[in-house]
Amino acid sequence: MTFTAINPTTEAVVGKYEFHDDAYIDAALATAHAAFLNWKTTPFAERAELMNRVAELLESEIPVAAALMTSEMGKTFAAAKGEASKCALTMRYYAERAEGMLGEEIIKTHASKSGIRYEPLGPLLAIMPWNFPLWQIIRVAVPNMMAGNPMVLKHSSSVPGCAQYIENLFLRAGFPQGLFTNLFVESRRIESVIGDPRIAAVTLTGGEAAGRSVAALAGKHLKKCVLELGGSDPFIVAKSADLDQTVPLAVTARLQNNGQACICAKRFIVVRDVADEFIARFSAAMAVAPVGDPMDPSTVLGPLANEAQFNTLSKQVSESIAQGAVAATGGTPLDGPGYFFAPTVLVDVPETAPAGNEELFGPVAVVHVVDDLDEAIRYANDTPWGLSGSVWATDPAEIEQVIAGLDVGIIFANAVVASMPELPFGGVKASGYGRELGVAGVREFTNVKSFFIA
Repeated sequence: MTFTAINPTTEAVVGKYEFHDDAYIDAALATAHAAFLNWKTTPFAERAELMNRVAELLESEIPVAAALMTSEMGKTFAAAKGEASKCALTMRYYAERAEGMLGEEIIKTHASKSGIRYEPLGPLLAIMPWNFPLWQIIRVAVPNMMAGNPMVLKHSSSVPGCAQYIENLFLRAGFPQGLFTNLFVESRRIESVIGDPRIAAVTLTGGEAAGRSVAALAGKHLKKCVLELGGSDPFIVAKSADLDQTVPLAVTARLQNNGQACICAKRFIVVRDVADEFIARFSAAMAVAPVGDPMDPSTVLGPLANEAQFNTLSKQVSESIAQGAVAATGGTPLDGPGYFFAPTVLVDVPETAPAGNEELFGPVAVVHVVDDLDEAIRYANDTPWGLSGSVWATDPAEIEQVIAGLDVGIIFANAVVASMPELPFGGVKASGYGRELGVAGVREFTNVKSFFIA
């Protein structure tokens, strides 16, 4: 059996990778555990030296890494190069700062000395999706490897070349065998890996169903887990919004990564005072977004990542239109080879339609008009998800009202939501729990050990 990578632009097979058998998995976990026993006592300076070395290696190979991402999941070559650069930046960020984030903290009690230490747990299993084939795993792996935890990766079956590339990257940079391990295993075999005593904890980025399954397995084996799940992120346009700034970034917020990101803006909630102008300008801008070959520098929107995702989105949109939603632009798949879907803006969407109550993972925006900002916040919160959101306003009071009112883990004002090494990343409600990145992320999979010396 194999994992098969299919180019979503051409529908051609670009690679096949054999599944790892039980003996390989057992040996890999043994190697990861042995690596942990040495790595947890390795000085931060040595860890940082290796992390800077892998960053330098990746920077020298950005076009190669980017072309691989584009061929396996269809993101534009420009976006893929940006993703690879961001990975290298994050490596350097934690190489420089992890020691300070994880240093011993002295807390005054009646002891002669007392405080907290942050100690690694052991090898972590990371179950990752296809939409950011390098970034999703790097943003988890780098802080945790600097904290002392080896990484074991189960990547999406549609980006096996990217998974193998990451493992080889760390090995070529000089990391000890077992510090980063890629496993080609089917999802049905994950339970045994999670249950293996050599795996200390598990982290997953993916859909809600996968999150529930992994959380149940982690709970069964009494292992900590972090879940970064889906979102239906609100993009709130307030009365004071500068539409000259807002409209172009609304297009970016929806079409980034071909519309396939958990933090893509998906629900555009617009106060009535500016709704007509926003809808007209936004629809016009979406309609002319360049669609085509993701290797072409002029392309803004490439294909959906795979046939299953293409079919799902097509069905969601067609059923929504059948139930009364109106396509201000787009609304249909595009002819020809590849999994291309037209940039779409839906208005007048019934709440019972798929576009009214499901996450749309693709270049489809849903616009909902509200009377005021209070209603916008209520509507934004009336969803099972709570990952991120944004507010677009020039009035500081409106900005503060939305920041305080949204039930999300991340909120941006007058900027497209993005993950970055400085800030914790994660959501609430059905968007998961736990945090990646920032101080909170680097400490997430550590033993917070209190000590007291009388």
